[in-house]
Amino acid sequence: MIEDTFIKNDTDIQIGSNIKKIRIAKGMRPSDLVREVNLLGVSMTIFSLSKIEANTQHIKASQLRAVKEILGCSYEALLE
Repeated sequence: MIEDTFIKNDTDIQIGSNIKKIRIAKGMRPSDLVREVNLLGVSMTIFSLSKIEANTQHIKASQLRAVKEILGCSYEALLE
């Protein structure tokens, strides 16, 4: 089994803020995103998404991949 890796925020790259900005632009509620992530078989709670979007919790690689797919954006958009 492959161990999931956490993606740490760089001081210049705020992944969580970018997720929130893109999610809001798509008209998605946090609960919608969490539900879709879980439907892909990736564990995420509304509490963890809130912390990720506030840049106080690191996102797992599997979560980042799922969020990218659901939001229909590029990794570059999430990492700018």
